[in-house]
Amino acid sequence: MSRPRVMFLCTGNSCRSQMAEGWARHLLADRIDACSAGTAPQGLNRLAVRAMAEAGVDIAGHTSKTIAACDPATLDLVITVCGHADENCPAFLRQNPRTRVVHHGFDDPPRLAALATTDDEALPHYRRVRDEIRAFVATLPGLLGGGR
Repeated sequence: MSRPRVMFLCTGNSCRSQMAEGWARHLLADRIDACSAGTAPQGLNRLAVRAMAEAGVDIAGHTSKTIAACDPATLDLVITVCGHADENCPAFLRQNPRTRVVHHGFDDPPRLAALATTDDEALPHYRRVRDEIRAFVATLPGLLGGGR
């Protein structure tokens, strides 16, 4: 049996969805096939890359992608990780009988760190969200019905 295909969807596919994909590949590579995408891709956030590297997960090679890059017809689960993506999740994803769409929102590290004047001031926000995403990703086998 093939592994379930899971897409993490955010607006820019620059931070939260990238972190989620990184954790999914790191923690569950043998159980799910993970990808991430954005409704309006903006490029990879360098502080997200740095925060993930501190946790031992390399996402530096990731790119910011559109939904089409994840082959939407083959998705089993789409997880929207920001409110905007949840509200603007394309109808074709919700109408595919194969694909279940759920929302699990996380705070936006760039927004939380908007007043930071240095990377060192900004990183605690990224670390907190990174750790929350890790905890959520660890629950995916249960969300998928035992990890198939």
